[in-house]
Amino acid sequence: MLAACTSIASVTIQMPNPASQYPFSEQVDLTECDREPIHIPGSIQPHGFLLSVSEGDCVIQQISANTADVFGMPAAGILGQRLESLIGEKGADAVATALAATIEQNDPIYVGIVELTDIGCFDVIAHCVGKAKLVEFEPVDRSHPADFRSLYSLLGAFLKRVAHVSEVEALSDYAVRVLREVTGFGRVFLYVFDHNDDSQVIAETLEPSYPSYIGQRFPASDIPAQARKLYTTNPIRLIPNANYQPSPLVPPLDPVTNAPTDLSHAVLRAVSPVHVQYMKNMGTIASMSISLVIKGRLWGMISCHNATAKYLPFEVRTACEQLGQILALRIESIIEGKDYAYRLALRGKLVSLLAALSQGDEFVSSMGHASADLLNLMNATGAALVFEGRTILFGDTPDATEVTKLVEWLAVHKGAEAGEVFHTRALSRDYPAAERYRTCASGMLAVAISGNYQHYVIWFRPEVVRTVEWAGNPEHKAMLQKEATPLSPRKSFESWRQTVRGTSDPWQESEIETALEFRGAILGIVLARAEEMAALADELGRANKELESFSYSVSHDLRAPMRHIVGYTDLLLDSQAGKLDEQANRHLRYVGEAARFAGKLVDDLLSFSQMGRAALHPKATDMNSIVKNAVKRVQTEAKDRTIHWKIDPLPTIECDPTFIELAVFNLVANAVKYSRGREVAEISISSEQSDDAFIFHVRDNGVGFSMEYAHKLFAVFQRLHRMDEFEGTGIGLANVRRIVERHGGHAWAEGTPDQGAVFSFSIPKTLPA
Repeated sequence: MLAACTSIASVTIQMPNPASQYPFSEQVDLTECDREPIHIPGSIQPHGFLLSVSEGDCVIQQISANTADVFGMPAAGILGQRLESLIGEKGADAVATALAATIEQNDPIYVGIVELTDIGCFDVIAHCVGKAKLVEFEPVDRSHPADFRSLYSLLGAFLKRVAHVSEVEALSDYAVRVLREVTGFGRVFLYVFDHNDDSQVIAETLEPSYPSYIGQRFPASDIPAQARKLYTTNPIRLIPNANYQPSPLVPPLDPVTNAPTDLSHAVLRAVSPVHVQYMKNMGTIASMSISLVIKGRLWGMISCHNATAKYLPFEVRTACEQLGQILALRIESIIEGKDYAYRLALRGKLVSLLAALSQGDEFVSSMGHASADLLNLMNATGAALVFEGRTILFGDTPDATEVTKLVEWLAVHKGAEAGEVFHTRALSRDYPAAERYRTCASGMLAVAISGNYQHYVIWFRPEVVRTVEWAGNPEHKAMLQKEATPLSPRKSFESWRQTVRGTSDPWQESEIETALEFRGAILGIVLARAEEMAALADELGRANKELESFSYSVSHDLRAPMRHIVGYTDLLLDSQAGKLDEQANRHLRYVGEAARFAGKLVDDLLSFSQMGRAALHPKATDMNSIVKNAVKRVQTEAKDRTIHWKIDPLPTIECDPTFIELAVFNLVANAVKYSRGREVAEISISSEQSDDAFIFHVRDNGVGFSMEYAHKLFAVFQRLHRMDEFEGTGIGLANVRRIVERHGGHAWAEGTPDQGAVFSFSIPKTLPA
């Protein structure tokens, strides 16, 4: 691991001056670990030497300082020479051929073994950086040639076994044991990175004298971003001796670019002084890391540690690198296999849910019937549907008020569509108000099912309290970061336990993709239903207009005949009063009464039809005045009765005063009519307010009604009492409902037989457009 960088003011660490390995003219700021220029250290590890030669003529333009010691001549005598003059024509040709044959010239290429007379044999590795060629030399000990027979046997056995291991942990455990046998390092462990780039050791093998880190976690700051980038491009990195003295480049800057030489791909690249001290703090003198890159991302690393200096020849390192690549490919295969199986299961759940939703006629009720499938789809314990002003909850969730506030936060802070999907495993960190209900909703995945409205399907996951064991306190850096002092690594790797709250199980990529598929399908279902409802609404609108036109025509045309019947009946009774017997007179009176009732019915029907055709003309209306006029009219008709009126102060509202006065009059007249059997009629009129509406109540102590028949009260021609008990056409309350609904309100009634009734209606504070 690279060192976790902290600013430590109170502790003096004996280590090389960090700036000494960055010998450039411009001072380097080393107070922030993520800004440490580790790819341009200006020096190399001295177990080999480096030459930088120009493109084309291969003139030596930069060397590592120890090159002069190797060849026994001053640096000035080496610089400016052609490469073949230093390593021979055969060696120089091999370098040129290797570089010409590679496709990716940034990647180091093994040139071969070059024997330098009176100096020794060297493994040569070369690569291109811009217009320069960097050629690195590592000594080969011919007196102790490596025996690769056992190495090949181990790698062969590894290849056979990995194909049959189907669990990442078991595969990792086997890999670290093989690598320790191949390399001879004292401790080898494998760690993986999570979504925060924190890492956890999942496999380890070690000699008894080494401390164990199995199961422990390392914070992301131990490997800064620029180091992770290098580990991704360079799959293997060897540091044979942390006690080395770096060999600087001569001259310090690239003579062509006048900039620091980029050693990103150099095998011998010097180590960050922070990392060197980090190694020593862990009791490690030699280390080697092998990157496990999956789909371009640094998925994990194998870290090899030794308490004493240890060098591995290029061939062994190459074998380890290939082992790491095979391991990464097999891990990728295992992960993809499990992911495919899980995606297949998710697809089955999605199909089942959509099938259930498509069977119902109404989207919200269909979702309610399929709530178990909805929760199962995302392995959630709670879900919410926010649709058309309603919030429907399923399972264990915050209450409806909290969900409404959450949706408002989503719309404002995450965009109207929340990027189509928004997910978090730590909701209270993003939205602090969620701390109140973190036990049931620490994780949230929300999909917008409308581009224009705040319509969401939201899944919730509960808090999972975890105890995490860290290799050292991960908060150490944060506690000491405020003071800008030179970088230093954290010193303690003692086990430190942390209880993590406010987080849920993470949302997998396949779950997020399935949520998007669900969103698309829901939009299709809702859109199809909306089109069906729009077509039905158009059809009903046309039918309603035709019916209103018909009722208007019929009622208008019937008014004159009814009046004629009443007029001629009265005329006949007057003119023939003495000539007709009592039975004939009685029949004529029945005809007149029936004609008058029919005329009243026609007038009411005409009024009802006009109610749907006339335009509203809303304005500020004092309801006290409206009620006063209605009471005055009914008192004229009930002047012989004793009525106690209780009228509360009423608000001023926005409405059509003509229509609302008709509605109030019908309700007040109804209260007077159905309480006439009482010696003293008690009638009260009151109001209240909700957040978005004014609500009015007309209460009486009359005959009341059974709530079993309440649904009939506001229908046309529906009556709950016989005509001989209480007169009426059955249209008055239907008029009330139509007037109120045209204002965007709602009318209802409650009653108890022989104990009175209360009729109520609401008028929105903001009328619909």
